[in-house]
Amino acid sequence: MFIAMLFLSWRKNRAHEAQTRILPIAFIGGFANFCDTLGVGSFAIKTAGYKQFKLIDDQLLPGTLNCQAVLATVVQSLIFLTAVDVDPTTLVSLVIAACLGATWGARLVSSWDRQVIRLVMSIALLIVAGLMLAGQLKLFPLGGMSLGLTGWKLAGGILGNFLFGALMTVGIGLYAPCMVMVYLLGMHPLAAFPIMMCSCAFLSFFSAGSFIRMNRINSRAAIAVAITGPIGVVIAAYLVKSLDMHVLAWLVTAVVLYTSVTMYRSWAKERASLRIELSVG
Repeated sequence: MFIAMLFLSWRKNRAHEAQTRILPIAFIGGFANFCDTLGVGSFAIKTAGYKQFKLIDDQLLPGTLNCQAVLATVVQSLIFLTAVDVDPTTLVSLVIAACLGATWGARLVSSWDRQVIRLVMSIALLIVAGLMLAGQLKLFPLGGMSLGLTGWKLAGGILGNFLFGALMTVGIGLYAPCMVMVYLLGMHPLAAFPIMMCSCAFLSFFSAGSFIRMNRINSRAAIAVAITGPIGVVIAAYLVKSLDMHVLAWLVTAVVLYTSVTMYRSWAKERASLRIELSVG
């Protein structure tokens, strides 16, 4: 269904999209989805690349990014669902929670100040990265080997993923917070991958459909990354599955720290631009 919608969009817009530079878009998209599979997230990488080389109109960027994510996240989900034997109840509960958060929770968080959210999340992730680092250095026990949640931990996971799904609607990625939550609840680090991949696959599918219907995408760019994105996913997934738990835990720690820093930089950049606007005004 999604492929058919994307193809029809391309047929409708191919004339005025003829100047779209496919090769650099495809390369950036493939690399971004490689990083996405490692848990870093692809939107920031794609946005930086597309803006740097002026590849996609800013007005079409949100819709294009969502459309580019659909097939890649579906491939990610299929790979990690077959590779990691996560408890079905835990997986389904957390994925549904994220989807509900993105629909119903969006009404709640849409009124929140995005700058405050960025700063709070940045500080929180930095603290958690420190805790994870301490756990890796054996200063105190952290993480675990469980592939499922029960009782209060399952309830906490559902609540957390509901919030993370809602925060996605204001530009806060789900991957790093979901990784942190799963790790702190005592699950195996690899268990986070099918949970966050499936959550984003469902969210991307529904949001992309809305953007296509509104004709707010660059269909040539979306199709290009629909091809190269899954290739980057397959290569990265092979690397992740081959890592032992200790190395994987270090990867998760690095991803959380990276996300904290980039979120703080986004907060600082927007704060500086607002100051300039106020001084000019």
